[in-house]
Amino acid sequence: MKGFPLNVMYWCATDDGTFELLDGQQRTISLCQYVSGDFSIGNRYFHSLTATEQNQILNYKLMIYICTGNDKEKLDWFRTINIAGVQLSDQELRNAVYSGSWVSDAKRYFSKNGCAAVKIGDKLLSGKMIRQEYLETAIEWIALPEGKSVDLYMSEHQHDSTAAPLWMYFQTIINWVNTIFPKWRKEMKGLDWGRLYHEHKSDVLDPAALETKITALMADKEVTKNSGIYEYLLTGKEKYLSLRQFDEEDARTAYEQQQGICPICGQHFDFEKMHADHIKPWNAGGKTVPENLQMLCRDCNLKKSGQE
Repeated sequence: MKGFPLNVMYWCATDDGTFELLDGQQRTISLCQYVSGDFSIGNRYFHSLTATEQNQILNYKLMIYICTGNDKEKLDWFRTINIAGVQLSDQELRNAVYSGSWVSDAKRYFSKNGCAAVKIGDKLLSGKMIRQEYLETAIEWIALPEGKSVDLYMSEHQHDSTAAPLWMYFQTIINWVNTIFPKWRKEMKGLDWGRLYHEHKSDVLDPAALETKITALMADKEVTKNSGIYEYLLTGKEKYLSLRQFDEEDARTAYEQQQGICPICGQHFDFEKMHADHIKPWNAGGKTVPENLQMLCRDCNLKKSGQE
């Protein structure tokens, strides 16, 4: 170490008398691996060092702060120290606060290289597994039906001996998605599948019919947000498609042609108080072209939209 001190490390005291490494985990692992002979430094393994050099490492006093307190106090403390270097994610902080048997078991499913969650859900989840974001998503999904936060759910289950219910619920959602939408597309990654499952798990859905609609919508140039196709098909709400809108130039041209008169109510309005409307709506085959554009006043546009 050439005489340079190691930075302070932070440990979290747990109820069973052990500690959870909050900050300094990589340094701790590296020290242990070097002493165990897992790698060399400058072509010198630990067993190749002189007795004096070995003792210098073994007797080196680490500066470690032990964090204690209730859950909120620990979380606030961790967030205060989490300001330098590679910052911990929110879920990494929660894992330290609610450390125990449940978190340890949950990590087995969601936080290890090659873990089960990666094998079945990687194409549907966003974030980084190693930063505990897959675990965070899974907890959000299972906590949603009960209206609980991730923190509350973890607090309630902190001392459970197993996280199997979390893993089983996660599998249920992934299986539902794969059944309803068997053809994977990149737009499916990162959608809020937990909420969609909760809201639509009882719907009668035809995968083949849905696939036909998805194919058509993916090719529809009026749809500007392809990832919204899935929620649109489940809810019927066009807002998720972010359909193309008329640009201001076309809207201004139509306004001048109409001389500022709303064709529905017959009243005159300033340009800023009128909306560019599709004469023939998208769901009836209308396109975003000048020939399908009319300027309506705000009230008439809202009434027309509500009737479509």
